[in-house]
Amino acid sequence: MTNISELKQRHKVVIMGSGPAGLTAALYTARANLEPVVFEGLEAGGQLTLTTDVENFPGFPDGVMGPDLMNAMRQQALRFGAKSVMAEITAVDFSKRPFKITIGDTVLEADTFIISSGASARMLGLESEKSLLGYGVSTCATCDGFFFKDKELLVIGGGDSAVEEAVFLTKFASKVSIVHRRDQLRASKIVQDRAFKNEKLGFIWDSEVEEILGSKETGVTGAKLKNTKTGEVTVKEADGVFVAIGHNPNTELFKGQLEMDEVGYLITKSGSTETNVPGVFAAGDVQDNIYRQAITAAGTGCMSAIDAERFLEEHAE
Repeated sequence: MTNISELKQRHKVVIMGSGPAGLTAALYTARANLEPVVFEGLEAGGQLTLTTDVENFPGFPDGVMGPDLMNAMRQQALRFGAKSVMAEITAVDFSKRPFKITIGDTVLEADTFIISSGASARMLGLESEKSLLGYGVSTCATCDGFFFKDKELLVIGGGDSAVEEAVFLTKFASKVSIVHRRDQLRASKIVQDRAFKNEKLGFIWDSEVEEILGSKETGVTGAKLKNTKTGEVTVKEADGVFVAIGHNPNTELFKGQLEMDEVGYLITKSGSTETNVPGVFAAGDVQDNIYRQAITAAGTGCMSAIDAERFLEEHAE
């Protein structure tokens, strides 16, 4: 790790975020001799650090622990000259180049800026949910569904993403129950029709999760559900709980400077990672509300690095 005091004033490439997108961007720009600086933020390594077994990242036939994968990616980038700083960027000014990047009391300059700050899954806010995350509680069916073969699962939510994840999980689980606080789904009709026809899917209406039951030793064993109309509390046994109530892209810092959709995902030009500000690029979940996978994040991280390198060549001083 590098201290802020050790950094020079101006940098060719500054990267915000240290998940698969940010570290891949760091690797590629480092190998291009651009000496990138990665600001890791408060959640170093991104969401993969909350994941125990990762079995769908290419190159690891026996799987790999999420934190181990991220540490290996970091070490690979550092080997080629990237610098990693355990600090959070608190303000940016994209009005002119070089861009102004503020970290606490320090202001640095960047010729290009790669945003890979990711998106955070919305959580229920329960202490039991937090403690069991990675031990039967998940926010990604595509990532973790395989681990729940022939198990009974709960999916929390009622929108498109929740219903689609529930349908996906029926490929593995013996039974999937969607827990929704209302008496009808918010998902689109075509998604609802698919769900209602699935014999492995059940629905628990007018219900909210009060507590997720289990321990790190046993994994999830069930959940306490409260009926929103009667107030009755019941226990539903389950082997896993998937929270699917949406994601919040970590883009608050860029409001008013970069184009984003109504949710806050950064908008990039078709076939590119370039934002509406030349020299500012976005990679990973911060601009991807569809796939949200480590491998797709890494792919766009590579794209952003190449885009930044080409931009610097075209705007050489």
